[in-house]
Amino acid sequence: MNVMSRLFILSLFLCVSSALYARPAIIEVDRIAAIVGNDAITLSELKEQSRAAIARLQRQGTPLPPEDVLERQMLERMIMDRAQVQLAREYGITVEEAQLDQTIARIAANNNLSMEQFRAVLQEDGISFLSFREDIRNDMIISRLRDREIDSRIVISDAEIDNYLAHAGLEQGEFRVAHILLRAPEAASPEQLQKLKEKAEQIRQNALADSNFAELAASYSDAPDALQGGDLGWRTLGDLPNVFAETIESMRANEISPLLQSANGFHILKLLERRGGDAEHDAESGDGRGGVRQTHARHILIRTDELVSEAEARRRLNDLRERLSHGESFAELARLYSHDASAAAGGDLGWINPGDTVPEFERAMDQLADGEVSEVIETPFGFHLIRVEARRLEDMRQEKQRLAARQAIRERKLDEAYQDWLRQLRDKIYVEYRLEVE
Repeated sequence: MNVMSRLFILSLFLCVSSALYARPAIIEVDRIAAIVGNDAITLSELKEQSRAAIARLQRQGTPLPPEDVLERQMLERMIMDRAQVQLAREYGITVEEAQLDQTIARIAANNNLSMEQFRAVLQEDGISFLSFREDIRNDMIISRLRDREIDSRIVISDAEIDNYLAHAGLEQGEFRVAHILLRAPEAASPEQLQKLKEKAEQIRQNALADSNFAELAASYSDAPDALQGGDLGWRTLGDLPNVFAETIESMRANEISPLLQSANGFHILKLLERRGGDAEHDAESGDGRGGVRQTHARHILIRTDELVSEAEARRRLNDLRERLSHGESFAELARLYSHDASAAAGGDLGWINPGDTVPEFERAMDQLADGEVSEVIETPFGFHLIRVEARRLEDMRQEKQRLAARQAIRERKLDEAYQDWLRQLRDKIYVEYRLEVE
């Protein structure tokens, strides 16, 4: 063997040895957990959200379901959130950075924390601040989507209020209820429904056998509150869907309901506590005489459409607000510029009771002093300037009852309509699970 041949063999040996014994460090590539429409949920996102859910459940003292069960539940929740955010983007629904900053600051303040302390708490729970910020942004977007798709379409007739007062009444007290939902597909076959019913009944039997209801909800429920243990909080009977109210009224504390079926699927309820009656409701109202605070207000509304963008609507209203600060008449500007039926009356909305307007409008109005003009605010109807003309306290016991009934009916309809809307959205959106095949 000549010298060149020996050198070639030696160099080949060294290359092979280098490949075998000097491998570079392996870099783990993030995997895709699911494809939702035109978006992807990564495994790292799923893990981070699951860690946050575990921390929340631990703070609540709720026993943790197995890790794979909790991740499956979290993945389903993330799929629904992504589907809603994608739909909101199609509608052009956004959240401005300043609004997002204010919301996060308010969350920190409500927990008696400075922003630095709040960031530290998130870090302790394994949550990056940027991820938390995007989650809050998405929550706000989803809330606005819900306003657009559902809230503004809820119609309550006087006949419904009369029926509510005649049958449900306001004297029944309040009930703290936990809930497990097994959602049925939009066009489920009889075989699918039977299989889902059998699964629901098995979960119910586990609940009856003293399994922790909150853990079962976190493990199996398809409701948005699953990872809060299914706790719906305190509700009056009128706040609950009819299929719930009829059952809950006759239940005792800690009792498990029979299996209930609705258009959305199968439900299992647990009555955690009950309290109250007429006396408590009167005490909590803040006015034993039945007084209702009414607000006389005007507004200017600019709606957005293909020709008027969100930025343009805000610019127009800020210009009008500047003109008002120089003494121009609110009523006259409303007549000229408002996109509302009240424009002919100078934007006059008359005397407004609590609950008569959408929450965003009412919150802004309630913060104003008499004669004060609001900043530009956004509601499902568009962008507004609000001026409070006066306030009064009216002794309106009957009207107060009707107002409470209206609010209760609205909440019940919202819950039912939102669940039905989510079920339809879930059936329409393209979802591809990737964890099982990668």
